[in-house]
Amino acid sequence: MYRFLELIREILIQYILITLFSENALNLPVSDTAGESSLPTDPVAADALIGIPRQQTNPSRWQGEQWPEFVQSIKQQGVEIREQRADTGIYVTDAGGLAYGMPHGVVVARSAEQIASLMKAAQQFAVPVTVRGGGLTTEGESVAFGGVLLDMTGLSHVLHVDKTGLTVRTQAGIFWHHLAEVLRRDGLDYLSAPLNLTASVGGTLGVGGIDVNSSKHGCSADQAISLQVVTPTGETIECSDEENSELFERIILGYGQFGIITEATLRIRHYTPLRMHYFYYASLKPCIEDLLMLDVSQTCDYTGILTMMDAAITLLVAFDSDEREAVFLAQMEPELRGYGELMFALHLAAKFSWRPWKWKEALFLLRRKRELFPDLQPDFHMQDGKMLDRTVVFSRAVWKHWGDRHMVIPDLATNRDKFIEVVERGNAVCRKYFPCYTLYCVGIRLRDEHKAHYELSSIPADAEGWAYGCEFEPMYEGVEYSRDRLQSFKNEIYDIGVELETSYYRFGGMMKGYIRRALGDDVVEKHLRLKQEADPAMVLNRDVIF
Repeated sequence: MYRFLELIREILIQYILITLFSENALNLPVSDTAGESSLPTDPVAADALIGIPRQQTNPSRWQGEQWPEFVQSIKQQGVEIREQRADTGIYVTDAGGLAYGMPHGVVVARSAEQIASLMKAAQQFAVPVTVRGGGLTTEGESVAFGGVLLDMTGLSHVLHVDKTGLTVRTQAGIFWHHLAEVLRRDGLDYLSAPLNLTASVGGTLGVGGIDVNSSKHGCSADQAISLQVVTPTGETIECSDEENSELFERIILGYGQFGIITEATLRIRHYTPLRMHYFYYASLKPCIEDLLMLDVSQTCDYTGILTMMDAAITLLVAFDSDEREAVFLAQMEPELRGYGELMFALHLAAKFSWRPWKWKEALFLLRRKRELFPDLQPDFHMQDGKMLDRTVVFSRAVWKHWGDRHMVIPDLATNRDKFIEVVERGNAVCRKYFPCYTLYCVGIRLRDEHKAHYELSSIPADAEGWAYGCEFEPMYEGVEYSRDRLQSFKNEIYDIGVELETSYYRFGGMMKGYIRRALGDDVVEKHLRLKQEADPAMVLNRDVIF
């Protein structure tokens, strides 16, 4: 009886707490000094320097040696180059919004032959070429600091769909949402793609590409059967596991160092709607342990973790078929330690009712749920409890709820054994720097011969069976943070990777100084020699890794 009365008391307190605060109060921005940060407040300006060390800022701009001769050469070969500020200025930064650079000129990709001519001239005149697809990098990897910006979106056509063999041949500059639209006409779908579908296919294959079904199907790059590639010296080569396999190994997850993907043949599947289940946790460790258990069981088609701070942690589980869902509900759901939505709401009410100094955080969680969850299951994309198009739903949610002027998303990629420690330590860094933040965790099933493809990449060398990644993303809530504060936050996350010998999904650009520290001199020097052999003038995406 006493416990029942206590429960009623807690519910009433939570109700009073919510009703006392108006909707305006729920939307008040959190100040830069809120939370438990030990960093000094920057009193000068949003981008003032306060002496915080950086691993790397913008690279030095290429000074334009032999630019007129280069331009004349490629124009004689029929390659159009745009040099007006109106054309070059739109590529000044990437989705991260922290790295800024201006190309001398822009070439929009039209064919492999055109790109081959461009690369031959670039080698001859030592002009850097930066390749850009959707521009969704966050560390300046697709920002050109002088030289040529090669815009791949001119190559955006689906070339052939094999409905029987379940493959598609597509140009590499196409965005995933466009590819999905073409496939859906025939009742087909991609296997694995990044959640933000304004990424290009070629750019994704070069970095990995993680979906909520990556724990079952692997990353997007693993769906590539064969590629057409223009090398840094201007050769056009078809490559796969069977044909020119060494080049294929360097291109897949190669961060654009060894060639430009112009066409790709990908595995696809029949389209299915999905049914999503949510399980709620109050702490990270049991949720991660349950995620690891589910991935090994292979009973789910989609898994992932999405958090609101470290107070409301959601395990996402989804299914393509009713049969697999039924097996999960009968065999695996009883093993999970997460709450249903009602029980978790009661748990939070009890937790916050005794901690008035945490009420501001409680209000943030409440508002976040009100805004986010309807967009994860919008009525117009649901039918009979199933999500009809995760392509649209997830991509819209990414931009609406995680986009900002600065997209700062440091991450760590690790094996199973280190994953819990990595997430808990990264979460502590988030708590230190920001009053509001989110984590996104997902598993990546590895192909058996993964080491041949992943030696210098986001996939940790010691991962077996599955690799795991966690993104650590601040929620700005209307606050302007200095560039130095954001960089310091990233540095502390990346330092964890160095200490624990993990890898990183955002693998270059402003954080490329960590690559050698994390992966070691031997691995980096080996691939540097391969790069120098393939790219004598070191002009292709030169500011990304080496």
